[in-house]
Amino acid sequence: MKQTAVEWLIETHFGSIENCTPDFRNKIKQAKEMEKEQIENAYWDGGQDIPSTGKRCEEYYNETFKNKQLRL
Repeated sequence: MKQTAVEWLIETHFGSIENCTPDFRNKIKQAKEMEKEQIENAYWDGGQDIPSTGKRCEEYYNETFKNKQLRL
């Protein structure tokens, strides 16, 4: 499974999400949502989806980047 930039930052600087304060975890959650939206939009913009639905964009993100270890 691939690693997103937010996941890399957490792993590199904190070791794991558990080492972050609750307030910072909330900021990480917001950053991950923004990153997910950007990845899905890039997938859509690349012509990899069926024009009538954006569902495949979310499926692509989940298949490629979903990491149970960093769920908030």
